[in-house]
Amino acid sequence: MYKTTKRKDIFKGRIIDVKEDTVILPDGKEAKREVVLHSDASAAVAVDPEGKLLFVEQYRHPIGANLLELPAGLVEDGEDPKDCIIRELEEETAFMPQKTEHLISFHTSAGFSNEMLHIYLCSDLIQGKANPDDDEFLTLRRLSLSEALSKISSGEITDSKTIIGLLYYNSILKERKK
Repeated sequence: MYKTTKRKDIFKGRIIDVKEDTVILPDGKEAKREVVLHSDASAAVAVDPEGKLLFVEQYRHPIGANLLELPAGLVEDGEDPKDCIIRELEEETAFMPQKTEHLISFHTSAGFSNEMLHIYLCSDLIQGKANPDDDEFLTLRRLSLSEALSKISSGEITDSKTIIGLLYYNSILKERKK
């Protein structure tokens, strides 16, 4: 069993905090572990009335490129992840879901971060009002599931939450057709 004996603050930021933990390993030896603390997040596989999926294209500074992604956002303190995606979907796409179904939750990178991402299927969309954050510049895109899956295969979609969400949604659709 691992045991944390000490936690040191390395960095406190707007989106992440970085800690250095001192841990006792199962063999009794001591080791250091860097840990990124990050809020949970929610994402939407949002299906419009024509059966198209909603995506946002936005610049992602760490990789220096635009990404095509599922709409998503950070869960605020005390907020339910389902409420988060309903809020974020309207803010980013101007659509509100009348049906929201949890698909899957996963750790985004458990080797160094505690972030959990929750993906929801959002359908029966009605028009709302877009209200992106001041530092978000988003372009709404609509694709069929087959178009989106092709973009995964071609390497045009590389965002992990988007890939996981689309592949999981596709598997659910196949299972429900049986």
